[in-house]
Amino acid sequence: MTLGSKIAWDDTVLPFQLDASDMRGRVVRLDSALDGILKQHNYPPQVEALVAEMALLTAMIGQTVKLRWKLSLQVQSKGPVRMIATDYYAPQSEGEPARIRAYASYDADRLTDAAPFDQVGEGYFAVMINQGEDTKPYQGIAALDGESLAACAGAYFAQSEQLPTTFTLTYGKSSSPGVAEHWRAGGVMMQHMPKASPFVASGAEGSGASLRAADLVEGEAEENWNRVNTLLNTVEELELIGPSVTPTELLLRLFHEEEPRVYDAQAVHFGCTCSEDRVRQSLSIYSAKDIATMTTDEGRVTADCQFCSAHYDLDPKTVGFEAETAAAETAKDA
Repeated sequence: MTLGSKIAWDDTVLPFQLDASDMRGRVVRLDSALDGILKQHNYPPQVEALVAEMALLTAMIGQTVKLRWKLSLQVQSKGPVRMIATDYYAPQSEGEPARIRAYASYDADRLTDAAPFDQVGEGYFAVMINQGEDTKPYQGIAALDGESLAACAGAYFAQSEQLPTTFTLTYGKSSSPGVAEHWRAGGVMMQHMPKASPFVASGAEGSGASLRAADLVEGEAEENWNRVNTLLNTVEELELIGPSVTPTELLLRLFHEEEPRVYDAQAVHFGCTCSEDRVRQSLSIYSAKDIATMTTDEGRVTADCQFCSAHYDLDPKTVGFEAETAAAETAKDA
């Protein structure tokens, strides 16, 4: 891959379809976007890995939402990593990049040397879609059950959407002579084309056990699913994140007999939506008395964005629903 083509594919999601096997999917590359997310914080390695995995999942799932929609993924856990939250903001118009942000909250003294997913305890994996003003947000959840966040996402699609879905992801810090250490991440999302699950259609009762992708396919669909996943399992880490293979070349390497068809790639950038106006708006529900309890010893109201670490320092007289009254009285006394 030339330098120009490598840069062109950084921070993109490429949708594709396998015509011969009735499958669809996305190939993702997150590099500068993931750097932008993680450099805002000083996470321990286990937490960095979990945030990187969630960011990849968010980029691939988010690519399907419509213009101006927002997708959020969230993990709530009783483990050392209490929460991971991500947001994907779809482009405002065709041709614009999507924006992604993420953060995690954790108890540092409870982290262990075990694998990253072992830092997540009992809890749930949630998917939320906001379609804009005057609409009711969609929310679906699945238990944190499996060996990875990707497995939890696959379980969500099996249970809530009846869509067989699997993810192959890899991520890590890359270093080379003369180049500063930076994050590289990549992955493939594979999904059977939407069809009614035989388990849902039959209405049969069961044990209530968690559904997996393989539970939703049978007959020819099962053969296709198993064959495509066998091919996907041959992918190497360097093919997903290395500098030598473009996503289109990767699809041909893996699935050339499955008649791959690609669509327009979606650029994804790190971006936060916080602002001073949004902070003021969030404080507008409080009275002057309430604002007084939030005021620091230095006589300021401060707020920090959990996603991008932006710091806001405000005059308490200018915030809250009594701000104008307070400001007018202050001016009169002066």
